Amino acid sequence: MGEIRTPAKVKIIVGILAKDAESVEAVRGVLKSRFGEEDLNLEPFPFTFTNYYKEEIGEAPVRAFFSYENLVDRETIVDIKLWTNDIELEIAKENGTPGLRPVNLDPGYMTLGQFFLATTKDQRQRVYMQRGIFVEPTLYFQDGHFHAFDWTYRDYQSENYIKYLEEVRKRLAYQMTTGKPYSQRNKK
Repeated sequence: MGEIRTPAKVKIIVGILAKDAESVEAVRGVLKSRFGEEDLNLEPFPFTFTNYYKEEIGEAPVRAFFSYENLVDRETIVDIKLWTNDIELEIAKENGTPGLRPVNLDPGYMTLGQFFLATTKDQRQRVYMQRGIFVEPTLYFQDGHFHAFDWTYRDYQSENYIKYLEEVRKRLAYQMTTGKPYSQRNKK
């Protein structure tokens, strides 16, 4: 039997899918109030991988990503996903579109070995956490790069996402090694 240990803390990353850059910016402050200082952002860019969200978000959605300096216990992803779901519903209500989300928030977390997304939908590759929330191993890190699983969404296999997530991983590795956020790397 192996020794039971609490796993290392993880880095939270939130993907935002929205109708435009202004909508991303509007939710950015809400996320920062929950997660603290941003670590690395991937500013809004056209999301062209699927038209699945067309009815809710519109014809030309944008995607953005934000990672945060504060590391958290991985099991907090359940509370985080429930909270982001509530934020989506609040925004829909404020926009007068209950039931249609003009903003889709996709929280996940990164370890040095994998990137996981939280979801409310069950599938064979997803692990149930609690309170209706599952996590899906989305990418794994090997030979210096992130790699996709057979089930990984196409957009998460794209070069743009992979480059961003690999940079976030460098920052996480620095943080885990030094105990300081990457933004503090040149400060004594």
